Amino acid sequence: MPSETARTSATELRPKVKKPGVGFTARVRDRITNRVDSLRSQLWPMPLVAIILSVALGQLLPYLDKELDSRTASEVTGWLFGGGPEAANNLLQTIAGAMVTVTSLTFSLTMVTLQLASSQFSPRVLRTFTRDRIVHNTLALFLATFAYSLTVLRSVRIATDQAPGFVPRISTTLAFVLAVASVLTLVAFLSHLARQIRVESMLQTVFDEAESTLKRVYEDTENPDLVQPGALTANGQGFRPIESRASGFLLSVDYTATNTAALEAGAFVVFDSTPGDSLVRGVPFARARYSTGGELGDEAFDALCDAVSECIITGFERTSVQDATLGLQQLLDIACKALSPGINDGTTAVHAIGHVSALLCGLAERPTGPYLVRDKTETARVLVLRPGLEDMLELAMRQLLRYAMDDPRAAERTVKLLLELAWVDKAGKLAEPLAVQGERAAQALRHSPISGAEAGKLLAMLDAGPQRA
Repeated sequence: MPSETARTSATELRPKVKKPGVGFTARVRDRITNRVDSLRSQLWPMPLVAIILSVALGQLLPYLDKELDSRTASEVTGWLFGGGPEAANNLLQTIAGAMVTVTSLTFSLTMVTLQLASSQFSPRVLRTFTRDRIVHNTLALFLATFAYSLTVLRSVRIATDQAPGFVPRISTTLAFVLAVASVLTLVAFLSHLARQIRVESMLQTVFDEAESTLKRVYEDTENPDLVQPGALTANGQGFRPIESRASGFLLSVDYTATNTAALEAGAFVVFDSTPGDSLVRGVPFARARYSTGGELGDEAFDALCDAVSECIITGFERTSVQDATLGLQQLLDIACKALSPGINDGTTAVHAIGHVSALLCGLAERPTGPYLVRDKTETARVLVLRPGLEDMLELAMRQLLRYAMDDPRAAERTVKLLLELAWVDKAGKLAEPLAVQGERAAQALRHSPISGAEAGKLLAMLDAGPQRA
């Protein structure tokens, strides 16, 4: 170990790290993206905005009625509400009361759907249901109609000896239009809800979201800086651990800002955690050293830790912003849940495994795995730990070999998954992982309760491999 004096001297020759402030715009953008993604999975933001706008409209539109009351053409007034104050009162009260009932029904149906999805499929898919824009817009329209009708009701005046009566005809007509739109929306919502709780629709929704995330995380173009895990850090010499300052899931990392911080420190940063991993306060999630080798000095290291900590976002729930394995895990949860003794739904498991296969096969032609982020001088500054296709295959097979090999159809679909991956792997990059997984599948089949004839058929499929023309 170098002496403290030598370390201090070496530190003085290195570039100093600026205090937090790197990549501010990018960090704000990432935080906004995560916040928007979080709000999309909650039921209250859209209805709240709709209520505020409807109350404002219910306050302003009656003033327009007063201004245009005597100047409205007869052709127009024929389309407007033509009743008196009492009729307007009754109509608005009826609309407001009906909207409360309909909103309660809609909310109850939504909660029942969420409960069924959680118990029948997986708690991880609740986020998919709560992100449904049709549910958000339906609740927003119902609550907006209720709030608007109540607000307009305040402006209706019955004639007395002291003051003439007033009926906001345009406002009341709009309330009637909103009520009719709400009825039509209720019918569409019930149809949509019946379609959403079907397992095929739910699987497709999860798959589409997972595929979108993978396209965002893994670029379609070849990345020349792909590296093998640990290729640059096998010896671990000179690295100092960067500890997490909060507990929770790692949601996203601003690698551009991290690159800037590493450049200013003359350092090389290695992430040992990837978005989706669980972080614990005080436990390392990354490491750093000088890019030329050697341990960072205390002052430079502390400043770098501050900067890197600002470049990450943590939360209590995994999101699809940068989490490459979230969608895959949701599909696997559905498959394993369907194979549990309490459900015994082999067909759902087979369909879920089919989506898992499609997800993995779609990554066969894309660059996956860890990669380097370089500065303008082509010096490696950040090693990004990103799951490789073999890692995702291991994640899938670890669970499928445990739960799917006791069911004949699920076992056959798992074997076909391996054969399909072998077929699309034209370059042979997965030859070794597929051989390992094939042997594990064969061992699981030999010890499974599946009949000898069925197990033998699946073993023969594994031995034959993909049948290319």
